[in-house]
Amino acid sequence: MEEKKLDVKSIIGFVLIFGILLFMFWQNQPSDEEVAAKKAEQELIDAKAQEQKVETNTEIEKAPVLNLQDSTAVANYKSTIGAFGFTKPSEGTTVLENSLVYLVISNKGGQIIEAKMKNFNTYDSIPVYLVKDGNASFALNFSTSDNRNLNTADLFFEPSLTASGDNQVLSMKAKVSQNQFLEYRYEMKPDDYLVDFSIKSQGLNSIINAQKPINLDWKLKAIRHSKSIKYSNRYTRLTYSHEDGKISKLSDSSDEDDETEENVEWLSYRQHFFSSILVTDTPFATANLSSKNLVEDESHTQKYMKDYASEAPLKLVGGELSYAMNWYYGPTDVKVLAQYKELNLEDSIPFGWGIFGLINRYVFTPLFTFLSGMLPAGIAIIIMTIMVRLAMSPVTYKSYLSQAKMKVLKPEIAEINEKYKDNAMKKQQETMKLNSKAGVSPLSGCIPALIQMPIFYALFSFFPTSFALRQKPFLWADDLSSYDVIAQLPFTIPVYGDHVSLFPILASIAIFFYMMMTTGQNMTQQPGMPNMKFIMYLSPLMMLVFFNGYASGLSLYYFISNLITIFIMLAIKNFIIDDAKIHAQIQENKKKPKKENKFQRKMREMMEQAEAQKNTGKK
Repeated sequence: MEEKKLDVKSIIGFVLIFGILLFMFWQNQPSDEEVAAKKAEQELIDAKAQEQKVETNTEIEKAPVLNLQDSTAVANYKSTIGAFGFTKPSEGTTVLENSLVYLVISNKGGQIIEAKMKNFNTYDSIPVYLVKDGNASFALNFSTSDNRNLNTADLFFEPSLTASGDNQVLSMKAKVSQNQFLEYRYEMKPDDYLVDFSIKSQGLNSIINAQKPINLDWKLKAIRHSKSIKYSNRYTRLTYSHEDGKISKLSDSSDEDDETEENVEWLSYRQHFFSSILVTDTPFATANLSSKNLVEDESHTQKYMKDYASEAPLKLVGGELSYAMNWYYGPTDVKVLAQYKELNLEDSIPFGWGIFGLINRYVFTPLFTFLSGMLPAGIAIIIMTIMVRLAMSPVTYKSYLSQAKMKVLKPEIAEINEKYKDNAMKKQQETMKLNSKAGVSPLSGCIPALIQMPIFYALFSFFPTSFALRQKPFLWADDLSSYDVIAQLPFTIPVYGDHVSLFPILASIAIFFYMMMTTGQNMTQQPGMPNMKFIMYLSPLMMLVFFNGYASGLSLYYFISNLITIFIMLAIKNFIIDDAKIHAQIQENKKKPKKENKFQRKMREMMEQAEAQKNTGKK
């Protein structure tokens, strides 16, 4: 029986390819002067781009500044806004805060102009802000009965802060008289990210023109919180619930303008690990949504990732507005969002598509949450990996058993290939006949791999978006939700990046040896396919390159997973599977009459017909 040995030539080939790549990177690296010039040029470009973005942001989202000390300017302002000039213009803000969130609401526009997370910092130790420096705007656009087009962002609101038990209640009123007003009402509860919010009008049925639309307009530029803006931008998306719970998303990489949806229940402006969500008890009949991507290349200075905008018409009831809503400013964390089951905010988390999302939502997320509650995050990943691999060990056994059977049949298949080397159809017929008699299916080795594919893709979504991994260190990685860095390069390698991550290197080595054990020998012996062995080198190299900028927790999982699989397969080979017994069993199977199923019979008849037609053509 042929003994499977380590292919030294394959290892040398892999090392040579890797060495050549490193040599090319080293040979093409710029000089110190070129690096300094390039860095200065890039900083200048980033600075100019940032200035342009801030200028654009200010122009679009900020109302004109009114000098309250200038009586003429104030008079002109009151003349412009008509009846709403009853409210005395007064610059100022009101703070709502609890142990979790810090909100600042401006008298101008009655809107939230600052939203800060109290318990979270960015990658560079700055508090996480979701709203700051004019990156957001919330307003109503409407017409009045005297043909004025007003925007609440231009109106001054009168604040009134009271308490309702332990709750803080802020009433912001834009008045046309003492008893006629448009009110924004905020109610913040202790230890809660969700803020009750309502829009209500009183006595404005003669002021608001009901014949023209009243539009709610909410804009926000997503602020970067992670060290890699390009990586974080992949998971920054506008998500929304509509049509009785259907969840949809706008593109994460390209611009989508004026996407119109019906019966919208909530809008989530996700910023990777944090979200700004607006919920309405009365679904918006329609909503025009847009998302513009602001990230083209990796940058260490760029501030914003996406530019979100939503516009929804509001309905008058009896000539008045009355909408009960909620604001959520907080982490995109399943443990937090699951508290609001009646609002289905947990659906805003990017678990993944289809079956992959179900696996993440109901298997990996609760499992990792349980493990990380008792263990450090890195150890929890290792324990979870061991549990997954043990659960998949029967599949690994089936895969290896199939390979062992095919290995036993190789001498006979080689004879068939030699005997019918000039007749491909006959060679295929005899090979199928041999496999059928021996009870071996060439596809049986592929089926286990297909079974494992949902697990692979589910984890590909789980690790970059799991809030439980955010800023959790392990060994040399300071954040398992982002890439680890063991060396910072003085230049950028296309696709690879400007740093070297160790976990992807370890995962690549483990994948290479795993493929050596499972496919290396088979690839070299497939007739007519001498280049298939390249795949064995390509897979680990792809892991090495593309995973360099991905979550280190994902690379850690694949490293441990392939390491465990290698040990399981060694155990199966040395202690469970006996090649001699397999050979004897195959010989016994050959002696037994083999009944063809419908598919096998149909395939045989088709091949026989093709062979007969071929022979007739030759005559």
